[in-house]
Amino acid sequence: MFTGIIEEIGRIVSIKKGPQSLVLTIGGNIIFSDLKIGDSVAVNGVCLTATTIGNKQFTADVMPESISMTTFTNLKVNQPVNLERAMIANGRFGGHIVAGHVDGTGRVTNIERKDNAVIFTIAAPKSVMDYIIYKGSIAIDGISLTIMNRTENTFSVSIIPHTLGETVLSNANIGTEVNLETDIAGRYIRHFMNLGSADDQYSKEQTSKSTKSMESLLIENGFM
Repeated sequence: MFTGIIEEIGRIVSIKKGPQSLVLTIGGNIIFSDLKIGDSVAVNGVCLTATTIGNKQFTADVMPESISMTTFTNLKVNQPVNLERAMIANGRFGGHIVAGHVDGTGRVTNIERKDNAVIFTIAAPKSVMDYIIYKGSIAIDGISLTIMNRTENTFSVSIIPHTLGETVLSNANIGTEVNLETDIAGRYIRHFMNLGSADDQYSKEQTSKSTKSMESLLIENGFM
């Protein structure tokens, strides 16, 4: 798990492309103070596992599912990326619970400066917008932010100068594609609220199995 508080900006050192996968080599500084093979690192909000470490670089395998759900198809060598190590139990929890499991991508549609804040408006698909609520949490490229406004297809966040300067959003322009992860609590709540509904295919399958099982039991015992 992560907090969405970015530790540093790293860089893509190399990209090895497979038929549907990637092997990334990523360089940094701060995160290597205690990084070990097998540790998790959020790279632009995507949870990756360090498979080799050396010279302040680590490699990570990216599976086809992760590529299809994120902006990783657009990665380039030397591109800056947000880096955060997994949270430790005795640390301060400065952001919100971030799993590093991206729900989809969005696109920056407007950037507005207002006094000391920079307001980003991002267009997102319905699968993401369904979980966007006013004052709720969102991770944008792994950055923990608060939703200040939403419309049917977009939402806005207000970013302080420190956060902007310490993350890759400082390089964003209108049209920039970003990784989005909604609040995990909201995802679970929505799932449980939909259990048994017309949209819940899993529950319908389980109910059908249970009904058949009960019918078999009644027949076997002479009640039907």
